[in-house]
Amino acid sequence: QVQLAESGGGSVQTGGSLRLSCTASGRMFTINAMGWFPQAPGKQRVLVATITFDGAIEYGAAVKDRFTIIRDKPKNAVYLQINDLKPEDTCDYYCRGYRQHYYENDYWGQGTQVTVSS
Repeated sequence: QVQLAESGGGSVQTGGSLRLSCTASGRMFTINAMGWFPQAPGKQRVLVATITFDGAIEYGAAVKDRFTIIRDKPKNAVYLQINDLKPEDTCDYYCRGYRQHYYENDYWGQGTQVTVSS
């Protein structure tokens, strides 16, 4: 089992910045990538960024150069830096731990809330 703990969310005004944190613990050898998936109320979780343990980064198609994913390998952590926050960024942000195969269930954190007011 892998446990994912997110933090760093909060309420900010438009134009502000946040750095979200996801720290993993447990059987780390069972995952090979981590990512960030926001979920708005009534919507599905969508990809904003992933990073493999080899360092390959993938951003979602809707990302507009305001998101940066960073990995801290010694701490088993990934961060999502969000700059120039906009109301559309208001979501619960979930950390995902990818299993190697699609048929294996990925790990998910409990989410951290981001609220951007205009």
